[in-house]
Amino acid sequence: MKKQELLKMVDKDLLEKLFGFCYARTRDSYEAQELCSDIIYALVQTAGTEGDITDAYSYIWKIARNVYADFCNHFRRHADLFYEGDPEKILPLISIDGQMQEQNDTELLKNIYRQIAFLTKAYREVMVAFYLDGLSIRDIAKMQNTSETAIRQRLFSARKTLKTEVEKMENPTTKKPVALDDINFTIWGSGSPIWGDPREVCTRLFSRHIVWLCRQKPRTAKQISEELNVPTVYVEEELEILTRGKNGEYGMLRRLDNRKYVINFILLDKETISKAHNIYIVQLSEISDVIERFIQENKERFLAFPYLNHKVDLNLILWQQIHVMSSTFANTVYQILKKDYFSDIPRTERPFNIFGFEYNGANYGGGCDGISAANICGYAQIYLSNIYIKRIKKHFHCGHDLANDPELQLAIQAINGIDIKSLSEQDKEHAAKAIECGYLYREGDILYTKILVNNLSDSNRLFEITEELTKDYFNSSAKKVAADIAKLIFDNVPEHLLGEWPHANTLANMPILDSLVDILIDKGILVPPEDGIGAEGCWMSVS
Repeated sequence: MKKQELLKMVDKDLLEKLFGFCYARTRDSYEAQELCSDIIYALVQTAGTEGDITDAYSYIWKIARNVYADFCNHFRRHADLFYEGDPEKILPLISIDGQMQEQNDTELLKNIYRQIAFLTKAYREVMVAFYLDGLSIRDIAKMQNTSETAIRQRLFSARKTLKTEVEKMENPTTKKPVALDDINFTIWGSGSPIWGDPREVCTRLFSRHIVWLCRQKPRTAKQISEELNVPTVYVEEELEILTRGKNGEYGMLRRLDNRKYVINFILLDKETISKAHNIYIVQLSEISDVIERFIQENKERFLAFPYLNHKVDLNLILWQQIHVMSSTFANTVYQILKKDYFSDIPRTERPFNIFGFEYNGANYGGGCDGISAANICGYAQIYLSNIYIKRIKKHFHCGHDLANDPELQLAIQAINGIDIKSLSEQDKEHAAKAIECGYLYREGDILYTKILVNNLSDSNRLFEITEELTKDYFNSSAKKVAADIAKLIFDNVPEHLLGEWPHANTLANMPILDSLVDILIDKGILVPPEDGIGAEGCWMSVS
């Protein structure tokens, strides 16, 4: 066959095999993707040339092996620049000054080698190009699209930095530990994480240390490198990832005009979050008493809501409402903060936001996730929600595939009841699981949905009764809390993040949900699900 026909063989199956080939030979999926891309690029280049191929399949794998060999060579060259190779063979070529040339001490050479890695990218590239690649100042200036004067200046500064740092490293009292102390955050998200959740690129201890340093004050890559005792090349790469985030628009850090990096979300330290929580916790007794009275006064109104279930349980309704009930006091505080303290500060608006605190050993609440689907089980539109807290386990998360969940599908079909005799043996197995996890209950030979169900057109009224708690129920105590929270925010949140002040209020309110639930359970107002899993805290809207 002709080389031009080579690309016809590149299908999904071949791509999977090529990726498997790459993954087995690299350190992680990112390197595997890079290598696989290189192989595909080589195939495209080959397909643009003339010639015949006897065995196309063998030819493709030959290209793959050749690209892998080049990839390994490139990787070794890269590693040589960052002190993983043999410095004794390379570093004698570095003529920084006469005194250093005369030094034969192996440890000194290794220290020089290490310091090259600590230089910022601009200076490091000049040093490597001049001393290791043998390029002239003119060539380097042309390559970097800058002036020869700028290159000479960088080279001079880099030499000076190396000499100073080597002298420091010869003094054992200045050596810093390489190991990083353990540091963890509790970071929450609000909005649509599908848009871009920057937490996904901050999973390593190294990443968390950089974020924490940039929380304390803006820092350059060089400053971070020196403080963590990590080569600048690694810091710069991590800074790029943390600034870009998952979607390129929202990262854990932001870069300032002065080349410094600063934190891009509210992150409170242990002492501050403890103070914030205490501001709310001292009001818990009053909050729980008010909500208890409110529930007693509005039982009949809650039960009168037009749910579509065969029968409705007040306990399920209260579990549906509890996350809104617990936040009504914080919402009252929010309105006071908005009017009296932050009216002149523009809100920061994004599809998704993160906010958190230094991990303090406590786990508060959980969240509320929702999923939607169209044209499922005879309904044009379906929306499902579930809360998850200390007392309730999560049924599903955002992005859950309803089309591949037979238990939830049975719960939808059973809104008007399903005759057990109409089920296949496989459906009966799924029905048993759905009963066990609280989606269904049996009444005679009929299965009914236990999850609360309402018409989609009534969804905007689901919490209108509970939201009345924000009207004059907590005003006096909420004003005191608002004053304390405002002071805490102005004292501890950087000025460039003040537009995100509502998230600080949310963090302060964190302990209230679990604590309120425990109080209402102790009073017999709420009954928790057995083993934390049931229809409690789960509901759906259909049309």
